[in-house]
Amino acid sequence: MVERSAPSKTAPDAALQRYYAQELKWEDCADFATNAREAEILGKAAAECAWLRVPLDYEDPKGDTAAVAVLRVAARGESQGSLVFNPGGPGGSGTLGAVAAASAMGKSRITERFDVVGFDPRGVGATDPAADCYSKDGKTRGDAVFPLLAMNAALTEEDTRAVLERCAKGSGGKAALAQMGTRTTARDMDVLRAALGDEKLTMLGQSYGTRLGAVYAEQFPERVRAMILDGAFDPQLGTIERRLSAYAGFQAAFEAMAATCAAKAECPLGTDRKAWTSTFQSIVQPLGEQPVPALDQELDFDEALGGVMAGLYSPDAWPTVISGIAEVQKKGRGDQLLQLVYDLEGGDPDAQVNGNLSEALFAINCMDEKRLTPQDVARLRTMTNKVAPFMNPGGDVTEGARDGCEFWPADPTLGIPYAQDVEGLPNTLVVSITGDPTTPHKGAISLADTLGSALLTVKGEGHTIVASGANPCVDKIAADYLIDLELPAEMPTCSVKAPAAQ
Repeated sequence: MVERSAPSKTAPDAALQRYYAQELKWEDCADFATNAREAEILGKAAAECAWLRVPLDYEDPKGDTAAVAVLRVAARGESQGSLVFNPGGPGGSGTLGAVAAASAMGKSRITERFDVVGFDPRGVGATDPAADCYSKDGKTRGDAVFPLLAMNAALTEEDTRAVLERCAKGSGGKAALAQMGTRTTARDMDVLRAALGDEKLTMLGQSYGTRLGAVYAEQFPERVRAMILDGAFDPQLGTIERRLSAYAGFQAAFEAMAATCAAKAECPLGTDRKAWTSTFQSIVQPLGEQPVPALDQELDFDEALGGVMAGLYSPDAWPTVISGIAEVQKKGRGDQLLQLVYDLEGGDPDAQVNGNLSEALFAINCMDEKRLTPQDVARLRTMTNKVAPFMNPGGDVTEGARDGCEFWPADPTLGIPYAQDVEGLPNTLVVSITGDPTTPHKGAISLADTLGSALLTVKGEGHTIVASGANPCVDKIAADYLIDLELPAEMPTCSVKAPAAQ
């Protein structure tokens, strides 16, 4: 059993002493919600919340501070420490993620022995300052000054300058934007570890959380107790290569979904394997010029593609994707595909949903990933349509190709490759599903090699699995490792149930 202690009284730098020595004041979570839906979730959760005070800039620890939102779901039995959880993104709310993970894992040995702790990273959700790049009186979609999540948006220099100014105005200033990268959040996580009273960190990071975990391991290897990295970002890949790898994974997932659809004659994509992508394009590409009604607005190409890609993360959502495609094709409506977008972002079309997922994703990536020249962006768009043709909007995708981060107030701080030649790191565990649509299995192999981690391979489709509590093979290995620091002498291969014909 790991011994719990009072908050650490030591810090790597004396100037940070007051942050490492702080005691968290746990309270009701009502004030940590950023919209009505979050208030509903947090109001029902058996959880408590606290604010963690950290330097806005670790190079200026006596300067301005930031407030990090933290949530804890207490262990069901005698706690042996905290399991710090990050659900991914970047931009995903760790507070909401911890509630969902604790619920999904249910009565597992993990939730019996660990307090499940989540926090909203820099720029995310309730953490202050948070990324806010939309106009206060505008909607979260269709704002002309924030078109950057549309992959093929035609941007001008005026657009990207305006986005920076809008983001800076709403997000605490340019100095705050410069501190929204993963390296700063990893330092926050070490302060959190101490404030929780844990001598060493026990962490479960999923998707983007694997990048956060790897960067923490690079910066504080001697402070890691146990770390599971599930659905791995490849630390070796640069911005263009990583995105192309992810898009190729989505193409493979699209084809796997289409194969289940084609088992039935009424499949909207048809039964000819060679025509699945072209048939899909014939249905959704016209939405670029002629959107269709959908819920409270219209569904254009970008929203339709976003809904499909949101559904590709899990085979459980494939029937909804297929039904949504058929709805566009046969009824000229996009309700189901737009709802998939809403569900990914938090389910509330009228709020800055899921805290501020899209804005935080943008801001964090601006501080993590290399700036691209217009030529780089044009090449990325062109190559995307080659490796993932189902994403092709049609027309000239190189028009207005610019990096939305081009005028960001600070250079990226992550550095790629990252987490290289880490010394003093204990045994860690990387978990990967072979058919993962967005973090392909080869990336997990790369991360495991980089960190010297054990690799648990799970055959099947889907994105991340450890926090689902639904796979006995994975659950046992994860629990044995997190609780007792034990890994199998010979790592088995687990599997997930293959999706049935839709």
